[in-house]
Amino acid sequence: MSNSRVKIDIPLDVDGKHVGYARLPHSVHRSAYGWLPIPIVSIRNGMGRTVLVMAGTHGDEYEGRIAASRLIQSIDPTSVQGQIIILPMANFPAAKEGLRVSPLDGGNLNRTFPGDAQGSITSVIAHFITTELVARADVVLDLHSGGTSLNYLPSTVSLAGDAPELLEKSKDLMQVFGAPYGILHEGRGGTGSSHDAAVQAGAIRIGTEFGGKGYADPGLRQLCEEGVRRTLSYLGVLRGECFAPAGPVQFVRVPPSAYVYADATGLFESQVALGTKVKAGDLAGWTYFPEEPLRPPQAARFQIDGIVICERSMAPCEIGDCLFHLGVPV
Repeated sequence: MSNSRVKIDIPLDVDGKHVGYARLPHSVHRSAYGWLPIPIVSIRNGMGRTVLVMAGTHGDEYEGRIAASRLIQSIDPTSVQGQIIILPMANFPAAKEGLRVSPLDGGNLNRTFPGDAQGSITSVIAHFITTELVARADVVLDLHSGGTSLNYLPSTVSLAGDAPELLEKSKDLMQVFGAPYGILHEGRGGTGSSHDAAVQAGAIRIGTEFGGKGYADPGLRQLCEEGVRRTLSYLGVLRGECFAPAGPVQFVRVPPSAYVYADATGLFESQVALGTKVKAGDLAGWTYFPEEPLRPPQAARFQIDGIVICERSMAPCEIGDCLFHLGVPV
């Protein structure tokens, strides 16, 4: 039995579309007996699979949040067989402020699962999602983008590299979802992501990365929304939907050497574009130092061959900031 401090004000076991809040007690100067309102929607009809659709795990990622909102408004319960639970602002404090991490405790929700009922605000949210929602789910769709600091090619993501059977099931759903790229992180369990909550519950989890730059791209949002609908239809949870077949998915793996990090603090100027195929030793970009006018720019180079899957979207950088990561075709 869950000991979550979060209470849901809608029924999850009753057919129909129910819209409300998961209420997390939050006592502050402005409101001694207040609570944080985490929006939650249940669309249920009869027996069938349960799918949890999450967005806003990071508060500065927008395509998934808009797609989730559109799904909430457009799906009729009579077209559902089973249940769809939707969290459009999973980390509500972060999503409300447009921040990757919570402004209340600095917590990164996607590094906090399975959470702690007696922990910080972010840890309590993670525990609630794990014990009350993921525990009900057969499949978890966790919708992400690059946020403010990064920009991604449209991709689905699996962190099941350390679980071969789970990886194959994830890859099947990634193919159905239909994003052009499928990112396979190797051996990434145990990082505190929603993948860890899904493994604990025996559910399949796939994530997405659609765009970023702190911007909501309508084309990428549409691709994300169609992917969710196609996956729900494939699972038998959403009926009466017709889709064009998904295009081919280029699966890529991401070894540790796929990342390029800033090793100086300055202004970074990229020399490659998303989707570029690069070789080990190729120039990634230059870091400039306006505060030191005579200091020459410093080169950043790729360590391995691959496809540029992700780029930094901000020129200012500090030592340790991620500038790029590659995908190595599988």
